[in-house]
Amino acid sequence: MVFIQKPSLDQLNQNGKNTMTDHLGIVFTAVGDDYLSAQMPVDERTKQPMGLLHGGANVVLAETLGSVAASLTIDLHKQVCVGLEINANHLRSVKSGTVTGTTTPIHIGKSTQVWEIKITNEQGQLCCISRITMAILDKK
Repeated sequence: MVFIQKPSLDQLNQNGKNTMTDHLGIVFTAVGDDYLSAQMPVDERTKQPMGLLHGGANVVLAETLGSVAASLTIDLHKQVCVGLEINANHLRSVKSGTVTGTTTPIHIGKSTQVWEIKITNEQGQLCCISRITMAILDKK
């Protein structure tokens, strides 16, 4: 088990109220022992001018999943997680519907973590794959 905390989906979704995730319609849909999933609509908030899902929206979904997942592995009274680097490969365009992102750990260390995020369309096809590196910092 990777997560030392396992909040409810309601708690995860409440934490995102009045933030970018709320604005983009990102909703957490599943939390397991070592994965976290969320969905995001493909609509006027997340599309670019050509009518396709904006790559930046994919990155927001990926960073949200990786950051939240990393925070579930630490004692939040003693530490915080901050992003160091994120990358994304956009593999398939999406014009409508929803996309689902799922993150799983690649490395859980004392000072850094690496998470992989796979984003799929409604047909289960891989649309984007991302990796985020998180720094784990002690609170002062």
